Amino acid sequence: MLSPRRVRNYSLSMATRGACGVLLVFLFIFVLISNTSNKSISSDRVEQRERMVNGLEEEGQGDEPIIEANKNAIPDDTVSSLLERIKVLEDELSSMRTRMDDAENREGNVGNGDEIVAPLPTTKSFPSVRYRNEETRKRILITGGAGFVGSHLVDKLMLDGHEIIALDNYFTGRKKNIEHWIGHPNFEMVHHDVVNPYFVEVDQIYHLASPASPPHYMYNPVKTIKTNTLGTINMLGLAKRVKATVLLASTSEVYGDPEVHPQPETYWGHVNTIGPRACYDEGKRVAESLMVAYNKQENVQIRIARIFNTFGPRMHMNDGRVVSNFIIQALQDKPITIYGNGTQTRSFQYVTDLVDGLIKLMNSNYSLPVNIGNPEEHTIGQFAAIIRDLVPGSQSEIINQESQQDDPQQRRPDIRRAAEQIQWRPQVLMKDGLLKTIEYFRAEIDRNKRGGKPPPEPVRHGGLESRR
Repeated sequence: MLSPRRVRNYSLSMATRGACGVLLVFLFIFVLISNTSNKSISSDRVEQRERMVNGLEEEGQGDEPIIEANKNAIPDDTVSSLLERIKVLEDELSSMRTRMDDAENREGNVGNGDEIVAPLPTTKSFPSVRYRNEETRKRILITGGAGFVGSHLVDKLMLDGHEIIALDNYFTGRKKNIEHWIGHPNFEMVHHDVVNPYFVEVDQIYHLASPASPPHYMYNPVKTIKTNTLGTINMLGLAKRVKATVLLASTSEVYGDPEVHPQPETYWGHVNTIGPRACYDEGKRVAESLMVAYNKQENVQIRIARIFNTFGPRMHMNDGRVVSNFIIQALQDKPITIYGNGTQTRSFQYVTDLVDGLIKLMNSNYSLPVNIGNPEEHTIGQFAAIIRDLVPGSQSEIINQESQQDDPQQRRPDIRRAAEQIQWRPQVLMKDGLLKTIEYFRAEIDRNKRGGKPPPEPVRHGGLESRR
């Protein structure tokens, strides 16, 4: 079987030969027409000469007029034009032959590591999607649609046959995450910042736009607050105008460093309003207040999801989250760093479970906050050891460093409300999800190496590591 490169070069060679053939046929026809025209001209000249000779014989004149007539029979500019055209055709033919020879040489050097020409354009294929009629197909807007969670939500809803508009300003989202849908008739990608109003006709709005890890949301805390306040106001205003249902991706960070364990939705939280996490924590708390206010005052249909720690493929490699940091360190045999004594606990859910929970919540009739998370709880120290053991051959040691300000000591969701109101429970075991995520990061590290990029480093920003 021919390799893709050989197929591409073979296609180029055949296309070049075909073009040469067409050019030769055109040249042959041109020469044939030219010969026919020359014969016609010669015949006319002979007839003209005979008439002139006969006339001269009758009038008794010499040969000088005959010579003058022959000079004017074919204009000099016509002959020059024909010669120039033939020269141009010969040059084009020579160029085509050179291109054909180059293509054959490249085909012969494929196995020698020589540079290969870019692949020829091909028709893009898409995953098979479910068919829905106009009655059941929804038009859905997803803010933050190119992000980690947003892109998985796009996949799920697209495969289910809905029309999706993914809106993102690419601060943390990446077009790579949703490029496999670009060009599909049911999908539209929009580069836009939710801080500015956006107008479109939709049935549902998933408002996921906001950086979610400390290195990202602390990079520009004012912008983070504006995204979670002005952005939420803009989405609620849109929902009010078009009578759409809007879902807010809130966070377990609204509970702060909790004094109640596990955390039910009725717990009001323990948050430092002026701490390093405040721009995100308080931004989400205000966003929840805005949702409830629009629901009561404007009768906007709302859904509020409080998302707990989530991991999976398409996580940003440098986002500073505990999962990405631990996996990158384990894959590169570097020390796995734990901030604090490692006794603080976390509960991690796989991204597909979160997406299923968001969709079930959106399609329910429940408007109060709902925890979406996996109650499987581990200490950070245990979690580091689990990841190291899941990476074959990893020799990373686990080291402890200074603890971070406002780092929650316990985090575990009470998901009874989700089970009762939207019939949702996580389905993916943490270890199974970690294996898939490890393979994703391994492939990303290898891809970066092939591209000449240095391996990613675990991220700390302002002395704070993400625990989400």
